[in-house]
Amino acid sequence: MDAVCVYCGASAGSDPFFAEVARDFGRAVARRGMRLVYGGGSVGLMGHVANAALETGGQVTGVIPERLWEKEVGHKGLTDMYVVPTMHARKARMVELSDAFVALPGGFGTLDELFEVLTWQQIGYHSKPVGLLNANGYYDALLAFARHAHEQGFVRAVHLEALIVDTDIDRLLDRLASAQPVHVDRWVKNSDAV
Repeated sequence: MDAVCVYCGASAGSDPFFAEVARDFGRAVARRGMRLVYGGGSVGLMGHVANAALETGGQVTGVIPERLWEKEVGHKGLTDMYVVPTMHARKARMVELSDAFVALPGGFGTLDELFEVLTWQQIGYHSKPVGLLNANGYYDALLAFARHAHEQGFVRAVHLEALIVDTDIDRLLDRLASAQPVHVDRWVKNSDAV
């Protein structure tokens, strides 16, 4: 695993704990000699994770849409920056550049990125591992909903289990690094019908 993509908030949230989690994640990725790929922002948790990785000597690649670059929220001190035309192009480029994906705390944008990369995995557009850092129980309600969706027949167990969830950064990164390529086919009928 040479490059890990992180999805996280462009806001820092109301609890300073989440900014520290983002910084810890950036430092952990840099210490392991991996490249951090993220949305290219200089604000919120995005800025914290990128700055911590850079301060620890890591390589950081940002991918930002033109519209956000023009609003001057792009980070100007990264190792590499790709300015792309749309959000769709941003997400596709981040997938191309990364070997694994992790969602830290965030809002609608983070959820959009997480669910899109899970969906792409589910239908075979990639076979890379996807992780969720459930820092301080931030994603407990989301995970409960995912289990509910499974119980109601909308999410198959194999897809639910493909999401690697942990509360510890180093353990999560270890699990992602040792994960086998994910090959789950949503369209194959099997005994795991839901």
